[in-house]
Amino acid sequence: MPGGRDKPFSEACERNQGPILEVLRQAFTGTRKVLEIGSGTGQHAVHIGRHLPDLIWQPSDRAEHLPGIRLWLEQAALPNLLAPLALDVNDDPWPATGADALFTANTLHIMSWDEVGTLFRKLGAYLPPDAVVAAYGPFNYGGRHSSESNARFDLMLRERDPLSGIRDFEAVDALARAQGFVLAADHAMPANNRTLVWARVEDWRLL
Repeated sequence: MPGGRDKPFSEACERNQGPILEVLRQAFTGTRKVLEIGSGTGQHAVHIGRHLPDLIWQPSDRAEHLPGIRLWLEQAALPNLLAPLALDVNDDPWPATGADALFTANTLHIMSWDEVGTLFRKLGAYLPPDAVVAAYGPFNYGGRHSSESNARFDLMLRERDPLSGIRDFEAVDALARAQGFVLAADHAMPANNRTLVWARVEDWRLL
């Protein structure tokens, strides 16, 4: 349920935060600090921060979204949640956070493809050698939509903004590999979504 009249609320986030948490609980084992790109309402930050108290969580988003994120963080009052940063993937440089992992949910299909490329190029230089990256959202495989609902969603996205749209897994994975990341896991999630996990370590075990 929404936690306050003026607090932003995402029904989709409320539905998917449990399955995402279970994936991240494994993927971020050994991780100290996570930078979240595109924190949106702040719901993921609060849910994950509450259930993974040993993980320092750094929310970030474009400046216009920060007031809503702050409302969620202030009400949660969790010591491992940091104040949200103003961050656009096109910023140069990104603010330094000392994060050793990155999480992003439902952003790659909203960004332009050029911005997706920029995000992964920044990760190559921004994260440490043993970094882990996790991305949640819908993806195409073999150039095809994974469901009729994703096909309709993709059409809606492109009608709203021709530069957005569901991305091909193979193309996103190629961007990650170009920065030294190896796909560690591809988790099926509810509502025809996936959580992709990449790691930059040679002996990473499949999750």
